[in-house]
Amino acid sequence: MNQFLDLFLNYLLVEKGLAKNSLDSYGRDMARYLDFLEERGSSEPAAVRAVDVADFLALLKERGLAPRSRARALSCVRMFHRFLLVEGYAEANPTTIIEAPKSVAKLPQVLTGREVEALLAAPGSDGSQDVRDRAMLELLYATGLRVSELVSLGMRDVNVTAGYLMAFGKGGKERLVPMGESACAAVSRYLSDARPAMDRSGGNSYLFLTRLGDRMTRQAFWNIIKKRALEAGIRKTISPHTLRHSFATHLLENGADLRSVQTMLGHADLSTTQIYTHVTRERLKRVHEEFHPRG
Repeated sequence: MNQFLDLFLNYLLVEKGLAKNSLDSYGRDMARYLDFLEERGSSEPAAVRAVDVADFLALLKERGLAPRSRARALSCVRMFHRFLLVEGYAEANPTTIIEAPKSVAKLPQVLTGREVEALLAAPGSDGSQDVRDRAMLELLYATGLRVSELVSLGMRDVNVTAGYLMAFGKGGKERLVPMGESACAAVSRYLSDARPAMDRSGGNSYLFLTRLGDRMTRQAFWNIIKKRALEAGIRKTISPHTLRHSFATHLLENGADLRSVQTMLGHADLSTTQIYTHVTRERLKRVHEEFHPRG
């Protein structure tokens, strides 16, 4: 079966336009699945039965994988067998009768308005790194970008005069996102007061740089946001994605329509964005229980 893995991954890259992170994730899932089939002696597509797929999912459950992780693995396996069928390498798809593991949707963690203000104010000095961190945090909350999109921004992708940026999302899809006045002001200050000192060679095309002049990485920004959250006195465990969740939730709470939020987040499917309507309902319920005299 391993002979088909490279063909399948190339199909995902070329035909589906999957991003590198997604491709790596699919590759890990497929390697685990093909190892399982090899141990069973299923070396040809025709030898794989529905019970093999079901037993593979049962093995993942025994190993402690969450329902969402098992559902993702099944999605990958389904796509693989569909690929084999369409390309003529197999005569049947053994996954058609397999149901995805049921999972309870976990509501994303969001910050309150007060917590957001405290986080944005944490880089309070005029030092280059503080000015940069403030710009990154302001921009992340103002746009709802994924952290990978934030650190991938180039100098040409941001127009502070027009108040828009061009984000490149999953699968290389482009979207235009408004920045807002506060983020524009923070980025403008970073560009004039902090970035020139960081870009010592003068040739780095990325927007956000480390103090050594290198491109900012996802891992480095994770450390920054954890540090700033601690300085802000926020006890929640937060990540860059927490600001993305907060961006969407606060927009909906203040009357934004779901389609507009979907567009700004870069969600392909509206159902992905709808999780935030559950968040707002849960918060309203908690407010009612806390403050209503008969709650």
